[in-house]
Amino acid sequence: MPKIEIYTTPSCPYCHAAKSLLSEKGVSFDEMTVIEAEKRALMIERANGRRTVPQIFIGDTHVGGYDDLAALDRVGKLDPLLQA
Repeated sequence: MPKIEIYTTPSCPYCHAAKSLLSEKGVSFDEMTVIEAEKRALMIERANGRRTVPQIFIGDTHVGGYDDLAALDRVGKLDPLLQA
C-alpha cells in the first residue's frame, strides 16, 4: 500500500472532507498541517505551485485537492491507486 500524505489546515472544510473519504476507504494517512510558513512552502513546492489545501499525495502521485480525489473515486480510479 502506498504512503498517503495530505497537507491541511485545521479550519478547511475540504481538508475534513478529504480525510473523511480516505478514512471511509480504510486507509491511513500522514497529515501535515501547513500553518507554519516553512511547511506551506514545502507543500507548494511538492504540489507544483498549488497553494490551496488540501494537497494530497498517494505514493509518488500528486492527486491534487479534494475535488480531484472525489473525481477519482467517482470514476473508479481511486481504489486501484490506493491498492498500488
